Amino acid sequence: MNRLKRLLRPLGLALCAIGALVILGFVDRTTSSAPIAEVKVRVLGGEGMHFIDEQGVRTELIGQGSAVVGAASGQVDLAGLEQRLRAIPCVADAEVYHDLNGVLHVSVSQREPVMRVINADGSSFYIDADGFTMPTDEDYTARVPVAMGWLQEPGAAHGVIDVNAHDTLVSRYRSDDLHRLAVFLRRDPLWSALIDQVVVGPDGQMELIPTVGGQRILIGDGSALEQRFAKLRLFYEHGIPKADWRRYARIDLRFSDQIVCTKRTNPSAP
Repeated sequence: MNRLKRLLRPLGLALCAIGALVILGFVDRTTSSAPIAEVKVRVLGGEGMHFIDEQGVRTELIGQGSAVVGAASGQVDLAGLEQRLRAIPCVADAEVYHDLNGVLHVSVSQREPVMRVINADGSSFYIDADGFTMPTDEDYTARVPVAMGWLQEPGAAHGVIDVNAHDTLVSRYRSDDLHRLAVFLRRDPLWSALIDQVVVGPDGQMELIPTVGGQRILIGDGSALEQRFAKLRLFYEHGIPKADWRRYARIDLRFSDQIVCTKRTNPSAP
């Protein structure tokens, strides 16, 4: 009897596996033939970001001639829809799938800008948290630091560019330094609240203009940010409380182990 049980056990397992495959095949055929009855769209992104909304996603799907609603689930090109949505410059990622109830789920993640770059010719674009460029929007402006000055950065009319790519094109520009600075600033609540403008000189040297005080803070080419901002923090904590904010016109952090300050000729001037 025990021997018979040992012989029947593999057979039973095999029959169960075959039954499961049959059921899965039936469910797959049923799901593939079921029509899409509804499209649910979810737009993800940082708080208050409005580069694209639910209606914009739906317009993109319908505007490309995608007869989604009413089509059999198996005939909907999910990968193609994802690719089309990811091609939108302000979209970082997209996921599209359908469920057993005939609902097509569309999830879109917006890019999160960390700095706006304004070129010398007036063209502008954003750099996002991952280091990719994205266009500005006529209806929505992100509250991020603005970089300007001697800039001729690609990104305003060159599609989505990885500013940290190490090729001959990108290495000629300053967008990678600006991205590194922007990410550094947003990590610290003090710097994020204090710094709202960056001015880049013809030699690539960067100056920061804080929201209070009216000084120009020189940080150089954007290297050694941890050390330079640590000095600035000490200066704000121990130097500024003993003096008037308006006394200094320039704070230079470029030198090792020291801060060089230039006083205003008229300290009472704004």
